[in-house]
Amino acid sequence: MTESDIRLVDMTLRDGMHAVDHQFTPGQMADVASALNDAEMDVVEVSHGDGMGGSSINYGFAAADTAEYLKAVAPELTDTALSVLLLPGIGTVEELDIAADNGADICRIATHVTEADVSAEHFEYAKERGLEANGLLMLSHMEPPETILEQAKLMEEYGADAVYVMDSAGAMLPQDVRERVELLVNELSIDVGFHAHNNLGLGIGNTLAAVDAGAVTVDGCLRGLGAGSGNAQIEVLIGALEKAGYNVIPDFFAVMDAAEDVLAPMLTDDTMPELDNDSLVLGYAGVYSSFLRHTRRAGEKFDLDPREILVELGNMGVVGGQEDMITDVAARMSEEHETASSVNSDD
Repeated sequence: MTESDIRLVDMTLRDGMHAVDHQFTPGQMADVASALNDAEMDVVEVSHGDGMGGSSINYGFAAADTAEYLKAVAPELTDTALSVLLLPGIGTVEELDIAADNGADICRIATHVTEADVSAEHFEYAKERGLEANGLLMLSHMEPPETILEQAKLMEEYGADAVYVMDSAGAMLPQDVRERVELLVNELSIDVGFHAHNNLGLGIGNTLAAVDAGAVTVDGCLRGLGAGSGNAQIEVLIGALEKAGYNVIPDFFAVMDAAEDVLAPMLTDDTMPELDNDSLVLGYAGVYSSFLRHTRRAGEKFDLDPREILVELGNMGVVGGQEDMITDVAARMSEEHETASSVNSDD
């Protein structure tokens, strides 16, 4: 394999799990991973959508456990690195052992943008187990660049090999991305990455802005499969990067074929993300992308417009890990609507 300007991380088998309610089977994961390996993808990430340990009543049960998924995928990746995701508080060092024992090369450790300090022991243990350890600062739109730099420096101190600016809500504009990425590139001695969501239709544009600002590792998914309206569509991203003059390793046509011939037949109209009214409001209100399906269910249960729930969640500043609040907020809003309707009837 030749040297490249940009490392591409395909998260179809991790962030894409949100879109299919975490129901990819180990066999399906193996098929997708094999196609991505044939396409010379740099990195493939495998986990529950909310990371290792995320299979639960709160986040949704997966079709299999982490070890089963890794055992299915690892043999398929002969030239592609295998990554896992861990969110401290959801995943533990026990999950790190499972990852290291079943072929993982990289662990990406994700925290809320102001909570990097909870990740110290996870970085330390990941490095002890011989894993590359990358830090992800989720919902980076919620804080100014200077705060993100402070948190990124903590991760660098803990041993991170790279730190990512994560637009987990798909709420950033290109200038927001440039300011954050450029500051980290100038102030850190480690690589800087970027993770996009497409809730404002800017997944590709924001990723290109990040690369232009100095990011050297970026994320995407086949067909854009992911939480909310999806992630940056990786086959589109590869084509755009090549047109912009960057050297990338994955084969453009082969990645397109992986999306068209392998992934697409596994999807239904219900599982394919689209930029519709609800997912647009995710980006507008700045709400964590994985809240979308939970919010739609709450809207059906309480006969509410999901957009109203999402705006209220955005006003409250909810963050990843607070999915249980969606039902509480919807119940309260429903009660308030009923009270208002009763008062109006009395008048």
